[in-house]
Amino acid sequence: MPASPARPGTAAASAQSPASPASPAREVDLDISGMTCAACSARIEKKLNRIDGVHATVSLPLNSAHVRVPAGVSDAQLTDTVERTGYGASVRSGADGGGLVEDYDPRALRPRLIGALAFGLPAIVLSMVMPWHFAGWQWVVAFLSLPVVTWAAWPFHVAAFKAARGGSSTMDTLVSVGIIVSTGYSLATVALGSAEHVWFEAADAVTLFLLAGRLIEERAKGSATKALRELLSLGAKSAHLVERPGAAPVDVPADGLRPGDLVLVRPGETVPADGEVVAGTSAVDTSMLTGEPVPVDVAPGAQVVGGTVNTTGALTVRTQRVGADSTLAQLAQLVSRAQAGKPRMQRLADRISAVFVPVVFAIALATLLGWGLAAGDWPAGLRAGLTVLVIACPCALGLATPTALAVSSGRGSQLGILVSGAEALESARSLDTVVLDKTGTITEGRMRVAGTTLAAADLRLAAAAEAMSEHPIARAIAAAAPQEGTARAAVCDFAAIPGGGVRARVDGHRVLIGRPGLLREEGVDVPPAADGAGIAVAVDGSYRGSAAVADTVRPGAREAIAQLHALGLSTVLLTGDSEANARAVAAEVGIAEVRADVRPADKSDAIAALQAAGRQTAMVGDGINDAAALARANLGIAMGSGTDAAIAAADITLMRSDPRQIPQAIRLSRATVRLIRGNLFWAFAYNVAALPVAALGLLNPMIAGAAMAFSSVFVVLNSLRLLRFR
Repeated sequence: MPASPARPGTAAASAQSPASPASPAREVDLDISGMTCAACSARIEKKLNRIDGVHATVSLPLNSAHVRVPAGVSDAQLTDTVERTGYGASVRSGADGGGLVEDYDPRALRPRLIGALAFGLPAIVLSMVMPWHFAGWQWVVAFLSLPVVTWAAWPFHVAAFKAARGGSSTMDTLVSVGIIVSTGYSLATVALGSAEHVWFEAADAVTLFLLAGRLIEERAKGSATKALRELLSLGAKSAHLVERPGAAPVDVPADGLRPGDLVLVRPGETVPADGEVVAGTSAVDTSMLTGEPVPVDVAPGAQVVGGTVNTTGALTVRTQRVGADSTLAQLAQLVSRAQAGKPRMQRLADRISAVFVPVVFAIALATLLGWGLAAGDWPAGLRAGLTVLVIACPCALGLATPTALAVSSGRGSQLGILVSGAEALESARSLDTVVLDKTGTITEGRMRVAGTTLAAADLRLAAAAEAMSEHPIARAIAAAAPQEGTARAAVCDFAAIPGGGVRARVDGHRVLIGRPGLLREEGVDVPPAADGAGIAVAVDGSYRGSAAVADTVRPGAREAIAQLHALGLSTVLLTGDSEANARAVAAEVGIAEVRADVRPADKSDAIAALQAAGRQTAMVGDGINDAAALARANLGIAMGSGTDAAIAAADITLMRSDPRQIPQAIRLSRATVRLIRGNLFWAFAYNVAALPVAALGLLNPMIAGAAMAFSSVFVVLNSLRLLRFR
């Protein structure tokens, strides 16, 4: 949000500039542009960590680096190091979650994919259908292919150039070299009028499939940034500042508040900063923080958190923590740190390519020199060397991951399972523990009357009184009685009681509803047995009974837990609810391990503790309070009915909010990873087996091209097997 003019002492005025080189150890966040794969982030991380005393963690999805910097190292040294590696860098100012997505922004890739389809598909079909080979058809294919292998494939060429400038190679290097070699040889063949086979269709197919696969991967590129922005957007944009007690409030930007300011928070408004209530009573919706559906009653002396919503009465709050010190800002930082420190497996293809590309070039050069110097046949050496490059063209290797990911994504979408990318699939494969939030995941987050000792007439009176309140417990009691009887009741003198209750006159009867202790304070004789029920009801000063109000367990939750256990996974219930409520829900669905009374920051810590114990964790949640834990876990799974911040921070989103989709998503992930690894094995094995044959001159380029095309077709057909996933 735009910064407001700073008053003395405000967060804006007190913000410090980046520390000087002489300052003690500090932390710096860098925005990085130009990263396209895990190898890019690993290379930048390696270069930064070579600076004495620097410890850097580079996040590909966040397009950022979190760096611990010792005294004597300036910000300029960090950005210069990144830029010399071939990428852009700038020091991030403020606590935003901004990240940069440039080279592989889907908005840039989409028109390239459309262009590749428009020009490349006809070229592929014309090349493969032999009866359509009219005189001069190679020139038509060449004309159609040139836009594909140049403009459409340009991002791969640029990434390969950056890697080469940094002294390394990546998957993009393999792709770029393969496209260039296939196209260059084909153009030379056509220009010389040779009858040799041309391989424009191979270059077109590689470009087309890889662009489609990269688009799928890039859907997750800005997910962490979106999560942080969703968190920050919950903060109030303005505040009603009370300059002095009794004065009329003045509207000011919320980011201009300073500790000690008095602010007025009206019903329905967002609390602008962390602070203490000094006047007024109300119920505050803290679900964004705790995930629990029941608002918390507050009175003078109570603490409130910025970003929570005041539901009923007006409050005057004295601010204590504002700006970057607020709970909301720290929660956003928590998500950022967890996301940046999340383990990201390098793709197997990138690890192979780091060695494979130099080896292939060395073999091609050795082949050329061997034939030329030993046999004196330089043309044969050139032909054999070119065959080595063609047979090593990484079509199948490049298609192995994106085609499997594309098919898996399509099948997952049909099942209501959205997977962010290959890294999420890799994480799912090694899981041994699934941690589940309670409210909104195992339960529906909707209160209901689970049991009552009230007679029907007394329940009708209580429901009529509670119908005047917006409290979730009140709505649950109101819904427990027949609506027609409640609607006809005459209600007057309604009042909400601070501390948790209501009183009203219903059809001439005095009705008092609240916790048992409240009724006793009002002089009602409530038996001790009512203490465990939750809500007690008195009519005309006499105790009439109680009602137990509980959250509703989602249908299929118990079946989902049983399926997870059948997959060999242990389950943990992690919730901010009380120990008693958590144990009751866990027992109902079959979860043995429970961690209750856990606040948002502690949820992330709980995941970290499980990981420190050697457990590979998945976190399933739906609330903003779960976002940091979703990012910290090896695999984050969000329920589709959850908040945007939770969905954005997760690796997998379950659109149907059915707990049974959790084991289904893990099974799909495992099947996809098995397929990707199988694709990579066969693609790499094909190259390894064919290279010696090509180097010995036992293959001609046409057969090499056919073999290369067959390996690609095999990978695609193998990936299509995922369509049968059930």
